[in-house]
Amino acid sequence: MKLHWIPSIAIAMLAASQAAAGDFSLSLTDESVKGQINATNSRSELAYGGGYTYHEGKRHIANIDFHAQGRTAIGNLPTTAGVGLRGLAFNDDDNSDGGGLALGGFATLNIPTVPGLSFNGDLHYAPSILSFGDAESLVSVSANLSYRVIRNAEVFGGYRYLNADLDESGDHDITLDSGVMAGLKILF
Repeated sequence: MKLHWIPSIAIAMLAASQAAAGDFSLSLTDESVKGQINATNSRSELAYGGGYTYHEGKRHIANIDFHAQGRTAIGNLPTTAGVGLRGLAFNDDDNSDGGGLALGGFATLNIPTVPGLSFNGDLHYAPSILSFGDAESLVSVSANLSYRVIRNAEVFGGYRYLNADLDESGDHDITLDSGVMAGLKILF
């Protein structure tokens, strides 16, 4: 499976982001780099964006996100939460490729006692009925702590994990990306 459509999606999302506020983030693990652009901000009722991850060993991973979101509170913590879909596609040098339409959500909890500090997490799962190619199922999880350094820039650190169960005979899965990450987010 070729991921030649990724640049077209990135250009379309950049064009869409000119009409709405959004953000761009770049994060690194020991073995991967991920770029993500979101075309809306936390005040919008819909959140959409897309990203690309390059992992050592010539593994390419693309995602497209679409969520309904809103403001709420968990305990006394102001929270932005969303539920929706994450489309995932991967191409691995070992000739396995696939993807899926993962269901899930995210939450951003702001810590009022430390202005600028927030906790972010997301979880998405694609069962076999929503997976394609060599993927039997997909799981995507990430969590990070973020600090807004200036009005339009944040630094963050955390952990991300993306795993695919493959169709091959027997129990075989592949960790597409995992590790402690650090990154920078620019808001526009």
